[in-house]
Amino acid sequence: MNPPPQHQFLPGSPAYAALMAAGILIGAFYWYRLAKGQSDLLLIYLGALVGGFAGAKIAYLIAEGWLEWQQPDRWLRWATGKSVLGGLLGAYAGVEITKHLTGHKQSTGDAFAVIVPVGILLGRVGCHVNGCCLGKPVAGVFAARDVNSIARWPAPFIEGAFQVVIFITILLMQRRGVLRDRLFFFYLIAYGLFRFAHEFMRDTPKVFHGLSGYQFIALAMAVLGWVMLRQRTKTMLASKKLIVQD
Repeated sequence: MNPPPQHQFLPGSPAYAALMAAGILIGAFYWYRLAKGQSDLLLIYLGALVGGFAGAKIAYLIAEGWLEWQQPDRWLRWATGKSVLGGLLGAYAGVEITKHLTGHKQSTGDAFAVIVPVGILLGRVGCHVNGCCLGKPVAGVFAARDVNSIARWPAPFIEGAFQVVIFITILLMQRRGVLRDRLFFFYLIAYGLFRFAHEFMRDTPKVFHGLSGYQFIALAMAVLGWVMLRQRTKTMLASKKLIVQD
């Protein structure tokens, strides 16, 4: 097991917080227009936020927070550390719990598949501004200098580019009716696989045979997306079969 990377820890600048808030507000505005007075949909978005924040914290503590016990500023790290992967899984759990409590039966995943990449993109811009979520030290034309003038893999830029590509892809799929009511599961698969591969270039502690805790979470997310996509597809096909028979 490799020790935690010893780069400078930056808990969050005002610009980073503002970009995170902007992502939440954009999502809230989109969801408010989508809800059109349906209080249960507004509660579902609130459930996604609560679950997302909880999941982001839990995943961070599992992936690397426990490794920072020896750090003198561990309490600050634990208080401010979070994981996008955990946020996605927590948000999904929050949505499903809220839908169960409110009795909402309709799919909401396609709407979340549109707003999630935008929120994560803004978050990665915030990472670049804040100087956190760094890539590994590298040399070459693609290297970017961090606050200590160390040349690193431009991890926030690469992930931001992925979010732009997947956002456009999802919009096109939505317009053409591809994977209707299953786009969020498609996003979980795509982002989980991307993040697993990209994690090799991120400066995160590798806890097991060169793999980071985030890679295990990313694989779990991709598997969850695949299982749920298959299950939803089977349910939709069975429903169509019943309609034809009727």
